[in-house]
Amino acid sequence: MFKRQSPNPPENIGVVITTYNSPVWLEKVLIGYEQQTYRDFRVIIADDGSGSETAELIRKYQDRGRLTIDHVWHEDQGFRKCQILNKAIRETDCDYLIFTDGDCIPEPNFVGTHAQLARPGYFLSGGYIKLTMPVSELITEQHIRDGDIFSIDWLVAQGQPKSHKLTKLTRSAFRQKLMNTITPAAASWNGMNSSTWTKDLIAVNGFNEDMQYGGLDRELGERLWNYGHKSKQIRYTTVCLHLDHPRGYSKPEIWAKNRAIRKAVKKHRSYWAENGIVKQRS
Repeated sequence: MFKRQSPNPPENIGVVITTYNSPVWLEKVLIGYEQQTYRDFRVIIADDGSGSETAELIRKYQDRGRLTIDHVWHEDQGFRKCQILNKAIRETDCDYLIFTDGDCIPEPNFVGTHAQLARPGYFLSGGYIKLTMPVSELITEQHIRDGDIFSIDWLVAQGQPKSHKLTKLTRSAFRQKLMNTITPAAASWNGMNSSTWTKDLIAVNGFNEDMQYGGLDRELGERLWNYGHKSKQIRYTTVCLHLDHPRGYSKPEIWAKNRAIRKAVKKHRSYWAENGIVKQRS
């Protein structure tokens, strides 16, 4: 049982999962959401143009009935992650949204932790651990259901390199709080594990559709800060395991363009995305 600390807790929580033609990884992620200890949420799959295999997988998990799943899709016209995320925000009735990716398996308390810590005027900045490709591939449905994958010893035994980053899997509440306090990492918006109120996302006009791969999530968080939001560090409180994959859409010229957009946001302290959910401000 989770005790909500917020004086105005979310009424309807949605978990927005982005995906693109990666049904094998997406299935592992959906199994992870079937294991959540907190059950009062819906899954919103923001699909950037995947084909029939992904659609069939989603129907399979809709029919299983363990999750309430909305499939938000648009045609494949290249990398349009911000566009599909804005469509998901625009179409949902959920008042609070957790954002993650279709290659990130959540730990069992993932949704419950976001629900418990949600506060007006804040966004939550969670953590993740990148797995190697061999470890990513060997994870089975049973491993997820048994919770093996969230054991440091199990991961290392499967070949995951030992690293201080694995301490994000600590079960000690004291250590989680301590590490959240002393970590040098900023409590930035992290697309694999962040959450806030739908009304505040709409207030900043959602994601900037001029952004492509490389900093698009951070840019949203920077505009939320400019809007007056604060952020809470929970990178050690709840994590997801990031399955490995190639990144063919990462290009230097796109990174340069995105950095210029973020620089302008910081310089002008702007919060409204001109090319966001609403295309012409009234």
